[in-house]
Amino acid sequence: MNKSFYHFLMKYRQPHLRDDISKFANEAYKDHSFPKHSEDYYELSAYLELNGDYLPTLALFDYAWELYLESEKNKSR
Repeated sequence: MNKSFYHFLMKYRQPHLRDDISKFANEAYKDHSFPKHSEDYYELSAYLELNGDYLPTLALFDYAWELYLESEKNKSR
């Protein structure tokens, strides 16, 4: 079974904000409505467009998504 995007993102959580992806992870953690079990780009993207006020730009989500895909691809090797 694949890891959800949220589960993947949580590895970037940091107690002291360091970079944009850590800030995203910290804010997603605090967002109790975040679709935590989703592995679907379109579901997550639509959610963040409507509710991701904490994202400076959706390009950050796209960047994190690419990291997620790469991580999942490497796991299946």
